[in-house]
Amino acid sequence: MGPHMAASAVARSPVLIVEDRDSLRTMLCRALESNGHRVVEARDEPEAVEQLRACAPAVVLSDLRLPRGDGFGVIRAAKEFDPETPVIVMTAYGSIQDAVLAMKQGALDFLAKPVDPDHLLLLVGRAVAQRRLVAEYLFLKEELAARRGLPEIVGTAPALKQVSLAVQRAAGSDATVLLEGESGTGKELFARAVHAFSPRSAEPFVAINCAAIPDALLETELFGHEKGAFTGAAGRKPGKFEIADGGTIFLDEIGDLPLTLQAKILRALEQRAFERIGGTATIRVDVRVVAATNRNLRAAVAAGRFREDLYFRLAVFPITIPPLRERAEDILLLARHFVERFCREMNKPLMAVADDAQDALREYSWPGNVRELQNCIERAVILADGERLMAHHLNLRGREPAVERRDPWADIDLSGSLPEASRRVIAEVERRKIQLALEQAGGDPGRASEILQVDYRSLVSMLKQHRIATS
Repeated sequence: MGPHMAASAVARSPVLIVEDRDSLRTMLCRALESNGHRVVEARDEPEAVEQLRACAPAVVLSDLRLPRGDGFGVIRAAKEFDPETPVIVMTAYGSIQDAVLAMKQGALDFLAKPVDPDHLLLLVGRAVAQRRLVAEYLFLKEELAARRGLPEIVGTAPALKQVSLAVQRAAGSDATVLLEGESGTGKELFARAVHAFSPRSAEPFVAINCAAIPDALLETELFGHEKGAFTGAAGRKPGKFEIADGGTIFLDEIGDLPLTLQAKILRALEQRAFERIGGTATIRVDVRVVAATNRNLRAAVAAGRFREDLYFRLAVFPITIPPLRERAEDILLLARHFVERFCREMNKPLMAVADDAQDALREYSWPGNVRELQNCIERAVILADGERLMAHHLNLRGREPAVERRDPWADIDLSGSLPEASRRVIAEVERRKIQLALEQAGGDPGRASEILQVDYRSLVSMLKQHRIATS
């Protein structure tokens, strides 16, 4: 959601009028509607509370004297629903003390009765403008924090071009996208690209890292909570799914999502509905989901650590982001891009990348991918004082490349019951061991049976069972 869209979202929200006198309420409605405002009505405090929950008004206009409850209760309810909701109170001429008390309790302004329509429109217009500015400020603050330090997508490698094409194709639909790739490959940037190319580009892009938040806090971050839902819940808090309404939510490191939350995520994806923690009201949202993982989710499903139905719901449009070693032609391009960026940020003259530095950049395997390259260049620019960035500034010589730790069970089919999975694993080990023994024996089954320490007849039977030919 750009700032203008944050403003338009506020403009689409109605003005809530809380007034028990039908004639005055009708006059107020007509005055506001004739000026382009959408209006909802309530006759007392309980009805006002219902409308607050149902339509999330941009402004509340309430009489202080009501047949059930009063305007002070309306102020409290509005502030509990959303502390930024502006409330304007109406009071009889001469009851200024009540108006002052209402403003001390959170009202933005007051109107004296009989209400002057022009004064009404002026105050409501100011209240809407204030709410709009708050929405824009909160959005820009979050967007700035999200964008700070993120590199641009740079590169010309064919593997990168294929990903870019897949991103554009996915963006045109509303399908859920699953970005797979090693840590540091820039999955969030591609998630932002999916959002930027989509019809939702003017609406919010909200990111949450499922691995960076403790399990106990993750549910409230995703779905929000009601006041008093748990110790310390002093007020209502909307979750990321609510904040992303109309736009895109990016669930980074989805493979770390605890099983206890996976069912609720699945329901939110399928029904676009959920309840806040401690709440009973169903919240409905229109959100496009992009998820990312550096784990093998298929193996996690086979091991029972990830729900199969959630996996298939996420992997409607899977895209694999290539590691930097598979787009080696982009290494120098990226390095120069980062040198230019960090020289500019540090107010240093633009440095050239020396030949020995280029060789070192090409020869290193970059197990940490683009993120490692970015950090390496930033450190080198800090250390370098001359006109050129040298190999010793990179500090890559002698650095032991991190060995990628691959789970040996990642590609093994563990589905089905324990006996079924065990039979498959044992059969595969048996087949591989027999083939290795035959290679060591030069294709001689008799010699292979000695290596395997099984009798010849048993080996012949196993060769037939596994359909292994001998020379």
